[in-house]
Amino acid sequence: MSKDSKNNFVVLKNICKRFGQNTVIGDLDLEIEKGSLVTLLGPSGCGKTTVLRMVAGLEKPTSGQIFIDGEDVTDRSVQHRDICMVFQSYALFPHMSLYGNVAYGLKNLKLPADEISQRVDDALKLVNLEGMGDRFVDQISGGQQQRVALARALVLKPKVLLFDEPLSNLDANLRRSMRETIRDLQKRFNITSLYVTHDQAEAFAVSDKVVVMKDGDIMQQGAPSELYQVPDSLFMANFMGDANIFDGHFDGETITINGVQVKANQRTVESKASGHYQVGVRPEAITLSHEGQPEHICKVNKVVYMGAMYEVSVTWGEHELLLQINSTEFDTDIKDQAYLSVNPVGVFLLDPVVLSSKKVQPELTAEVA
Repeated sequence: MSKDSKNNFVVLKNICKRFGQNTVIGDLDLEIEKGSLVTLLGPSGCGKTTVLRMVAGLEKPTSGQIFIDGEDVTDRSVQHRDICMVFQSYALFPHMSLYGNVAYGLKNLKLPADEISQRVDDALKLVNLEGMGDRFVDQISGGQQQRVALARALVLKPKVLLFDEPLSNLDANLRRSMRETIRDLQKRFNITSLYVTHDQAEAFAVSDKVVVMKDGDIMQQGAPSELYQVPDSLFMANFMGDANIFDGHFDGETITINGVQVKANQRTVESKASGHYQVGVRPEAITLSHEGQPEHICKVNKVVYMGAMYEVSVTWGEHELLLQINSTEFDTDIKDQAYLSVNPVGVFLLDPVVLSSKKVQPELTAEVA
């Protein structure tokens, strides 16, 4: 691996990891561009933390290679990789002040005292803890503790910054605030970063690229909007949010679901041939009104107020659908029956469907706006 590849700063090549006879990562390839933040997202046990620990040097691959800045670091120890990690548990020293915690790594490097003092003060200021260096861990909140852990990593100016579920111990408001802080500092200092979480909203908020894992394999990777709007499998459609699934037909221009045509969104059907497919429709892509064509009529089963939106359950033909309608746009006069329409932006094709010779293609009818 040469340094000629200026974009791919961290590269995992043919990585396999086994614990005894159990293979947890099998032949994985991953590239992280310089200055970007890539998130490994997936359910518990999918292997994302194992990948992070191999990049850190805390686990060694059974086979394969890991490159950082063009250099093979597969066999290097943690201290010789120029990386820092922010842990879920913060891993702060309770007997040290905040200043002592942030200064710890710099003292191990035997830097001059005045340089250490300046860098620690600068780091605490960056995370809005200026003037709090003499406090101890048990005197500050969980959100502040996480800021100390972030400052301790940033002060070392590592080549690669790793995050292992860093916000999972915080409440919802603090998570939102801290993910904004992490993203802002990562972009400001252009630090190549690898982030692990099981929380989709968190992954979307901080990432340039999201890598979704399942059972030790990469299922799909790309920008957050791409994964949500153009999932390439049924697993991805459901994992990245709620999805209503139909058997439908694509004719090159329109998608037919439940006997109704929807204009195809070209982004979601790119390179797809005409044929029968599983079709996904996001809940927020379906709206309800009091008027429409007969083929659009549906039965309203349940309406649940969720604050920012209403969750509505409807029956459309033989399909039970979930709708998520913005609270400011939902007509609360809609009760037992309504007419639905589908926004093409929320419609995507999944796996091809093989129909038996006895199954007749639904008659094409009026188009949904």
